[in-house]
Amino acid sequence: MKLFPTSNIWLKAVLAGLLLGTSLIGEAVAQEKVLNLYTARHYATDEAFYTGYTKATGIKINRIEGGEDALFERIKAEGANSPADVFLTVDVARLWRAEQAGTFAPVKSATLTKRIPAHYRDTDNKWFGFSARARVLAYDKGKVKPTELARYEDLANSRWKGQICTRSSSHPYNLSLISSMIIHLGQEKATEWARGVAANLARPPRGGDTDQLRAVGVGECSIAISNHYYYVRIMRSEKPEDRSLVEKVKLVWPNQGDRGTHVNISGGGMLQHAPNRDAAIKFLEYLASDAAQTLFANGNNEWPTVPGVKLANPELESFGKFKTDSLPLANLGKTQAAAQRIADQVGWK
Repeated sequence: MKLFPTSNIWLKAVLAGLLLGTSLIGEAVAQEKVLNLYTARHYATDEAFYTGYTKATGIKINRIEGGEDALFERIKAEGANSPADVFLTVDVARLWRAEQAGTFAPVKSATLTKRIPAHYRDTDNKWFGFSARARVLAYDKGKVKPTELARYEDLANSRWKGQICTRSSSHPYNLSLISSMIIHLGQEKATEWARGVAANLARPPRGGDTDQLRAVGVGECSIAISNHYYYVRIMRSEKPEDRSLVEKVKLVWPNQGDRGTHVNISGGGMLQHAPNRDAAIKFLEYLASDAAQTLFANGNNEWPTVPGVKLANPELESFGKFKTDSLPLANLGKTQAAAQRIADQVGWK
């Protein structure tokens, strides 16, 4: 007795059904709305970006976090097979380097070009800056007058010998500052300036920006170079030692009488081989929205790059308005190698 028919017609029907099922499964997978994000931003408060984007668009985010250089090398190694749609990182030099390596694809978006000022994005719209951070000077108000630190150039004054703390010159935050000095002063004068700063260091560079601020607080040095948001974090702390530091250590926004204070950005772009391009563009546009721009300010105390966004951060707002350097930030990437050579030449480790 035959339990199953063995005709070719039956076999063809079974195979057709299996193929149809496979096709439907593949179509369902293909239609799943996802964004594959590689991010070097390591701030816990960024979680609000991801939930906010998914809530607004229905697109799920698959996220891989890591160090800036490690993620960049991973993207290069994966090449055309990379699943990544968007790469987020900090410091314009890293964005510029990624763009030079052909990592990013140009993005056509009226929203992004309208909302992100030109000097905060690539000329071909391959990357965009979504938050700004100022490189400021912190000082012990009992030892230093703010008028004595009116410009970055004042850091090289011999009166500050043995009184300046800073992180390594090879860190992108300092390399970008040196790059801005090269562009504004020329290579020769920028070298003289860097030599003066190196001669004024209180100790060999070590640690991050918070360490420099605390070093001023305990009297290890009188002046520190830091990004502004590290100081704001301390301002927002309720710890007695942090309240004491804020009372003792104040900030200067350099070069208000001329070019303005040096700023850098955190930003990102869509990758050349992004498999989910629509989702990638929507994510970048979301980061330029009022909702996300407010998150940058409230979450990590960075300034929105989109003009006119209202803040809800009293400590950040307490600084008021100040003049920022309007130098196109892409230019800082072009001079990074020269900045490192200068730092090595003058012994700023």
